[in-house]
Amino acid sequence: MRELADLEKEGFQKDIHNLRQKILELLIPEEEVDLSDLVLEVTAGVGGQEAMLFTAEVFDMYQGFAQHHGWAFDILEYMTSDIGGLRHASASISGPQSYKRMKYEAGVHRVQRIPKTEKQGRTHTSTMTVAVLPQPTEISFTINPKDLRIETKRASGAGGQHVNTTDSAVRIVHLPTGVVSECQQERSQIKNKEKAMKILRAKIYSMKLEEETNKRYNARKIQVGTKGRSEKIRTYNYAQDRITDHRITMTVHDVRSFLTGEDLLEEMNSSLQEFSNQEILMDILGENDQD
Repeated sequence: MRELADLEKEGFQKDIHNLRQKILELLIPEEEVDLSDLVLEVTAGVGGQEAMLFTAEVFDMYQGFAQHHGWAFDILEYMTSDIGGLRHASASISGPQSYKRMKYEAGVHRVQRIPKTEKQGRTHTSTMTVAVLPQPTEISFTINPKDLRIETKRASGAGGQHVNTTDSAVRIVHLPTGVVSECQQERSQIKNKEKAMKILRAKIYSMKLEEETNKRYNARKIQVGTKGRSEKIRTYNYAQDRITDHRITMTVHDVRSFLTGEDLLEEMNSSLQEFSNQEILMDILGENDQD
């Protein structure tokens, strides 16, 4: 009887937790940007080749996370290093709640492990950066073609999967802001132009949203969409087989399983969403008190 009661208690506690989350979500107004698709950008940071290898693993993790949720994942750029790492890559991700879930992944990710290239067995610390840019719809955001300078050139370097002899690589400059996007992923200049435009639109839209978000949420601990690219958010420690998210001081174990982008990343991502919802609710209550 006691075992049955314990099982029932566990089930009820889970139900209570789920109901709390549903109530919390219903109390918080849906932001238009949360309904967006997104452009994901990953860039190797400090740590040379080791940082590039880690960047490739994180990019694969998000591809797994997208697959786990049934989202579409379309690679826009993929610039590899000499030993199979990744200097920089971007992908378009689309599907229900894709931006709403992925926005918590933006920031600096740090790995602590013994690199394959290390001969003396020393642990190195390397970093990579994740940017999550909401993808605006044509209706919500337009760019004047007169504000663009479009250049074509020959695809070059180890980064091009289809390095070729035609001028298929495209570089677009948005003159008013100086924002630049490039794409040489495809053989077709038209397809590269489409992908470069997708990246450019996402970058400019993100800049505009960042200005608005900064004004509204300066005091929040999880600065979703603001300054995320320079803030260290998570550490992957291989020696202790643990992953720690510094924003909510949450730790989970089993790095390899986490990097598949499935249940463990889902668990951490849900905790971040829960924490952010609580903060937003506190903001709303604080504003009401002032009124």
